[in-house]
Amino acid sequence: MNRPDVKTLLILRHAKAETPWGAPDRDRGLTERGGEQARWIGEYLLREGLLPDGATVSDALRTRATYAWIASVLGEDAPSAYLDERLYDAPARRLIAVINETPETVRTLILVAHQPAVQEAATQLASADSDEMAVWDMASDYPTAGLCVFTVPGDWASLDGRDATLERFVVPPKH
Repeated sequence: MNRPDVKTLLILRHAKAETPWGAPDRDRGLTERGGEQARWIGEYLLREGLLPDGATVSDALRTRATYAWIASVLGEDAPSAYLDERLYDAPARRLIAVINETPETVRTLILVAHQPAVQEAATQLASADSDEMAVWDMASDYPTAGLCVFTVPGDWASLDGRDATLERFVVPPKH
């Protein structure tokens, strides 16, 4: 993944959200478990050297909070989140369209969004060269804080389907 012509795409479902009675869905924050999941993802990214230089995040509270926990772990090297309202309640094609707008100077992009779009977009993007177990795991269950790690061989703008390699699918351990 260190070749200069290859980019890395990280598609993350937000961490575990609270479900307060009567609260608007967009305003749901994270549970304590959600904070732990998000911190674990940040530690995983550090440990694996998957440091994003671009972050596109749904403007819902739970996705913003997920990325805030990750950024707190990554420290000063964490990119500022670009909050995109189009990622909330979006179909997979919209997630991919937002990814297509990423500047080519970004080498590693983290996208934090919602189900079912994250799973559908990841399924659509996974090429035949993808890790079979990662595809199987991601397609069968995409839990909160599930993370797909893709390599992207071309431009962000041309990414549309079956053209990114799913290298791994990672889920924080259950406590």
